[in-house]
Parts: sequence; structure tokens; C-alpha cells
Amino acid sequence: MSELRWHPLRREWVITATHRMERTFLPPPSQCPLCPSKGGEKTEIPRETFDIVVFENRFPSLFPFPPSPSVSSPFYKLKSSRGLCEVVVYTPEHTGSLTTQSLERIYKLLLVWQDRFAELSKLPYIRYVLIFENKGKEVGVTLHHPHGQIYAFPFIPPVIQNELRSFGEHRRKTKGCLMCDIGEREKEEGRVIIESPLHLAFVPFFARWPYEVFIMPKPHLSGLDEYNEEALMDLAYILKAVLLKYDNLFSFSLPYMMLMHQRPAKDKSGLFHYHIEFYPPYRSRDKLKFLASVESGAGNFINDSHPEDKAKELRELPPFSIEEVE
Repeated sequence: MSELRWHPLRREWVITATHRMERTFLPPPSQCPLCPSKGGEKTEIPRETFDIVVFENRFPSLFPFPPSPSVSSPFYKLKSSRGLCEVVVYTPEHTGSLTTQSLERIYKLLLVWQDRFAELSKLPYIRYVLIFENKGKEVGVTLHHPHGQIYAFPFIPPVIQNELRSFGEHRRKTKGCLMCDIGEREKEEGRVIIESPLHLAFVPFFARWPYEVFIMPKPHLSGLDEYNEEALMDLAYILKAVLLKYDNLFSFSLPYMMLMHQRPAKDKSGLFHYHIEFYPPYRSRDKLKFLASVESGAGNFINDSHPEDKAKELRELPPFSIEEVE
């Protein structure tokens, strides 16, 4: 059962998806549903090999043809959970991560993400397409095979609504772009960890996670669909550079949440500035940052570190330049 329930205090939709309790949980490699089908063993991918695969999630939070809500209420607002959830499998290899993929494969993956963003945005009932990856058991991953997900929402999520509002207010006050101005300030104040011809990666002034990193294009691009071949390859380089720095930080494959923030599906205003946000849960080699009472209950993050110190720490890790990524 899946439905959308309105939270009247926070003014946001809550997705209830009770069937997801039954989803596959950390199976052994021999039973991985994201590996190719071989030797008579059928997986989610009925082929003996593949390059990159996208398919509908078997345990989705949103459905293109959802069931009716399980309850009704004269007081609370609720509606069916119409949307789409997809799984993006990066490689047929069970081991490894996005970090270990070649530049060519990361470039192909960006093409896949670009295509899915464009196609899902065309659906009349979709208002926002979120491309993301959860990596590591520390953030709740249930399958270790390198993969990401795409949620196509029937509403604009609250974080994106706030960003849109901020972009609009900044445009009215300054006639400029808030993210463009943030990028300039991060360069001037020394929080950039690596730079490519077309992108910046930095620990933002306002970082909530100790090793939080933003990647943003220097040109004002609203979404992946506005990227040309040169910009996509440049993004592949800096994306891999950031991932390599993460894995060199503590000498293990660093868990993270990676989210692509881009314009809403039907937004043609040009206000939005595409960017990628990374939230690694580690605050040191052997300590995690938990979202406890103040973060979860009040909505105020507490960062136990200075973003300037963490930017310096990441900047001084290899790769030191984009040319080293090859």
C-alpha cells in the first residue's frame, strides 16, 4: 500500500509505502538482484551481460498507476501516490562503486541520467525528477551492487521549493543568480577543493555535514538536459575527482548520499542553477554524524567542524588537479 499524506504542521507530503518492508535486504553476492542473469538464475536484469541498465523499482514509493488510499479522513488531506521510481545499475560488476568506474562509463551514466530526466519530466503528472545515490550501509543501503535511483514526484519536494524561493528572491534583489554568486564567494574565500574548466567543487560556507561537497557548473545551467557533450565530459572528470578524494580521506570507500538538484519538470523560468550535493555521514574516521533531536525535530543542523578546515583537508588529498583523474 502506498499513498501521500499531508503533514499540516510542516506543510509537506509524507509518503507511506508499507510494502517496502518486504524489499530485499543485503543479500549475499550470489543472490544479488542487480547482477546479470547467469546459469539459470534469474535476476531483475534478464541478460547475461549489460552496460548500464534502468528499470522500474520492484518496491517503489510511487506508482504510475497507484492504488486508492487505504483510509479516508474528514480532517486530513491525502491522495494517491502517483509517480515513478527507477533503479539505475551502473555496471554488471557486483563489487566496486561509482568511484571505481572509468571516466567513459561515468560519462555514459551522465547521458543516461540526462535522458531519464528529460523523458520523465515530460510525463503530465510529474512535477519533479530527483536523481540520487545512497552509498553504504551507514545510510541505509539494502543492496551493495553499484547503483542509484530516480524518483519522479507528483509534487515539488520542500527542499527544492525553498531553493526556488531563494533563487527568485535573489534575482529580484540583485538581478543575478544566487548559485553563481555562491560559487564566486567560495572561490574568493578558499573553500574550493578542486576546479575544472566548467565546474567547481567546494565545501560550502553553510555546510551541515562535516565533509559536505557541492559540485556546480560555472555556466548558468538549470538542469542536466542543458548540458552539451563538452560539459558532460567535464562533469564526469570533476565528479570522479571528488569521489577519489572521498575514498582517499580515510582510506576506505566513503559512504554518502548524492543528490542532483535541478529545475522542476515544467519550470521554464531559468531561475534554477543545477548542482550536485554530497552528504557523507562520517565526521571522522570512526565516528558518524547522526541526525538527532535538534536536526530532526527542529530542523537545525549542528556541524562539529569548520567548513574551511574540511575544505583544506579535502583539497590537500589526491587528485590535486583534474588532469590527474585519468
